[in-house]
Amino acid sequence: MSGIFDDGTPERPRRVPPPGSQQRSRALIGTIIVLVVAFFLVSVFTGVWTDRLWFRSVGYSGVFTKVLGTKVLLFLVFGLTMGVVVAANVAVAYRFRPLFRPASQEQVNLDRYREVVDPLRKWLLIAIALVLGLFAGGSGAGQWRQFLLWRHRSPFGTTDPYFHKDVGFYVFDLPWLHYLVDFGLAVTVLSLIAAAVVHYLFGGIRLQSKRDRLSGAAQVQISVLAGLFVLIKGADYWLDRYNLTTDSGGLFTGVGYTDQNAVLPAKTILTFIAIICAILFFANVLRRTWLLPSVGLVLLVLSSILLGVIWPGIVQQFQVKPSEPDKEAPYIAANIKATRDAYDIAGTKVTEYDANQTLSQSQLRSDTESLPGIRLLDPALVSEAFEQLQQVRGYYSVAPVLDVDRYQVDGRTRDMVVAVRELDQNGLPDGQRNWANEHTVYTHGYGVVAAYGNQQDKNDNPVTGNDGKPVWAERDLPPKGDLTNMFPNGYQPRIYFGEKSTTYAIVGKAPGGKNVELDLPEGQGANSRTNTYEGQAGVPVGGLFNKLMYAIKFSEPNIVLSSRVNANSKILYDRAPRERVQKVAPWLTVDGDSYPAVVDGRVKWILDGYTTTDHYPNSEKDSLRSMTSDALSPNTTYATLPTDEINYMRNSVKAVVDAYDGSVKLYQWDDKDPILKAWEGAFPGIVEPKSKISPDLLAHMRYPEDMFKVQRNMLATYHVTNPKTFYGGTDQWKVPEDPENKANKQPPYRLSVRTPSGGPDPVFSLTSVFVPQKRQNLASFISVDADAGQKDYGTIRILRLPSNTQIPGPSQIANLFGADSDIQDKLLAFTRTNSTALFGNLLTLPVGDGLLYVQPLYTQRKTGEGRYPVLRYVLVSFGEKVGIGNTLTEALNDVLGLAPDAPSGADTGGTTGSGGTTGGGAVSSDVRQLLQQAETKFATAQKALQSGDLEGYAKAQGEARDLVQQAIAAANKATPTPSPSATPSPSGSSSPSPSASPSN
Repeated sequence: MSGIFDDGTPERPRRVPPPGSQQRSRALIGTIIVLVVAFFLVSVFTGVWTDRLWFRSVGYSGVFTKVLGTKVLLFLVFGLTMGVVVAANVAVAYRFRPLFRPASQEQVNLDRYREVVDPLRKWLLIAIALVLGLFAGGSGAGQWRQFLLWRHRSPFGTTDPYFHKDVGFYVFDLPWLHYLVDFGLAVTVLSLIAAAVVHYLFGGIRLQSKRDRLSGAAQVQISVLAGLFVLIKGADYWLDRYNLTTDSGGLFTGVGYTDQNAVLPAKTILTFIAIICAILFFANVLRRTWLLPSVGLVLLVLSSILLGVIWPGIVQQFQVKPSEPDKEAPYIAANIKATRDAYDIAGTKVTEYDANQTLSQSQLRSDTESLPGIRLLDPALVSEAFEQLQQVRGYYSVAPVLDVDRYQVDGRTRDMVVAVRELDQNGLPDGQRNWANEHTVYTHGYGVVAAYGNQQDKNDNPVTGNDGKPVWAERDLPPKGDLTNMFPNGYQPRIYFGEKSTTYAIVGKAPGGKNVELDLPEGQGANSRTNTYEGQAGVPVGGLFNKLMYAIKFSEPNIVLSSRVNANSKILYDRAPRERVQKVAPWLTVDGDSYPAVVDGRVKWILDGYTTTDHYPNSEKDSLRSMTSDALSPNTTYATLPTDEINYMRNSVKAVVDAYDGSVKLYQWDDKDPILKAWEGAFPGIVEPKSKISPDLLAHMRYPEDMFKVQRNMLATYHVTNPKTFYGGTDQWKVPEDPENKANKQPPYRLSVRTPSGGPDPVFSLTSVFVPQKRQNLASFISVDADAGQKDYGTIRILRLPSNTQIPGPSQIANLFGADSDIQDKLLAFTRTNSTALFGNLLTLPVGDGLLYVQPLYTQRKTGEGRYPVLRYVLVSFGEKVGIGNTLTEALNDVLGLAPDAPSGADTGGTTGSGGTTGGGAVSSDVRQLLQQAETKFATAQKALQSGDLEGYAKAQGEARDLVQQAIAAANKATPTPSPSATPSPSGSSSPSPSASPSN
């Protein structure tokens, strides 16, 4: 080791490496640098080129050009500004370095560094400018969203109550101005540091000298830079005044008493002190004394501590705290108003709902039309059943949580639990997992699988004897069923773009060649049908150059070498619907749930896009991830958000992705949203007007779940509009925990519900409930009208329960179900045979002036292959009464205390207070069935008359009269016989036309 530091001796001279060795080392280092730079440039070029081709293939080249052009512009402007300004200050400091340096130990020590730096100064200057420019340019390019919003800003038409500025100033202008100020501070600080280092290195600053420590040039340059820094800091103080409207951390987000009466004046005073301090620094250019600038700087620092920290603390402690409810009341009122406006919950309709805990049979009959349509299939549980019964092959799969949609079947609106049979290459045998199969053969899924949500058939008749399996509306390969029958030529069943399409596919057969894509697995070997993709989307990769680009992009040489990639080939990638929408509209936050619908003979993925910000003045901030997380989606992610915290949200765009050709359509939904208007100004023409949505597509659009989750999260607190009540926290609610997953919140469910303020007909709604803080009884029921085709779409309704009632909440109902002896006895037979019980979604709906809970109960084998949940029972609770049955009707009869074959809607004139009926009648159940059917037909006739359907009115009236005649005839017989025209339900009652449509 000593030889490393040995300078050599005459007896033992130091070894000097031969000149050739040094040249080889330099050549090697140079080669490595060139290779690294070349690799970086090729990677960047490949990414840009392939993105350009992808955007062109989907018809959104304008988005690519605008985003790339904006990024390049900002990169150059901010990068050049940083690099040039810092380099100029370094050059000025070197240019005006002292030509004569008095001898001192300090200067002698610096001589060795000057000897090293001086020959390389030009290269060092270029390197410093380049490095700082790259960092600054990257930072500037990252601000492209905020820059475009600022360039295309639009007024909100609403002003804040403190500064009286339009909300658009806070959303569009303030963030951009803050970035410019912060960038200016960074430039001056780095310039000041760089200039000081050069002056010190070359003798302009002499720290060990007793006098004249700074040369004249050094003093001028540092004074100017320091003055600029303090001046820009003054601008920062001024802008910080407006930031008070979005500061959080106290009782609420926004301006409070202390902010307005202490912090705001302090920021204003600090602004003027900073201006005075800057003037003193500029004056130092002429006066050449550091006394006044130093005094000004000390005054600024002390003022920032006294006025910015200590004084607000004193005001908060001694003025606000003793009478906080009164002091903060007007500021809380402003926060409540801004929050309700920002989250679009100001129009929430609250109804006092004095819920009964006992259910009368006549009350149940009045609401019975909404009951037979209640979904008994839980989309989160039946996924395994769909896979086991409709998967067909191991390489097909469905989503873990299915979707619910509505379709018109023979004139009835029916709920269907829907899944797309997507390709899942993880199901391929190991021997078939190779590049050719994974990317050229197994390229797409096939068909839609659907089941009726209420477990009734196409004619809405009960289905028995199917062992709890789903009642299929669409099934098998090739697909067949009620969805296929809706279209004369069926629908396009091939799924090239889906939620499980995570890898790229290369499609297109060679000229004159054979199809190689597996289409339908009808048999083995040659019996399997093949197909070739003929859609518009996809990037052509027939040419060598594009092959090379994608071989580099995906690190796969087979793209160049394989004969499967031919002159007609296209490459499909970024195939997940949410990923495609995020890519063509990178300014949108896309909902976590994309759901399929069969529209106009095509499978379409429908998604919701949001515009958000965290700069809406005085509106409450919260984490979007936290607000949208629940038992079904515990780990939501939003890649396009600059920040997870938001305080404004609008569902501004509805997006549609074609599952076959991958085309993306964006439709304007909220035409009043100023943020959407700004983005439409930045990207003109990419969002189509709402009028372009076809009626068939509109029928499948619904209120988005994530939007509703955010709104219910805010309404848990901001249903309160009285500041004093808000401050006291005596009326705060919360979303209950999911009874089957206590670590997460209960998800919202889709139901058709009848509400006191919603009219006589059930409304397709997205629903949830609230419980009081730190309690488990029910506080309220919340719903939003979710049918996009209705005029009341988006209306939020709350049924508020009286504070003195004790209606059980979801967790308490789950405990009732778990403790009920009848339920446990029925489950015992299954648990003894290697099965476990699975409780489905716990649905809540207003019925009979109360709240009814309905929960499907499944069983599943604990071990073995091919197992899936089977629907066994339906659980019902009203008040504290619990019922169980094989069907919903049987469970309702159990709650009412009726005989198992009694119709749940029969009116015996009694009420159930203890599980039974009081009173009775001599009318037989058969007569009641016929009369109930007649009543339903009369109601149908009335609806037909109101809609102008005279033919339907006459038909329904005739059928109703026939049923009345049958009832009279049956009543006159000694032993009544049910009419053959009556269609019994599993409990013996007829099944009226469904109108309840709960969904996930």
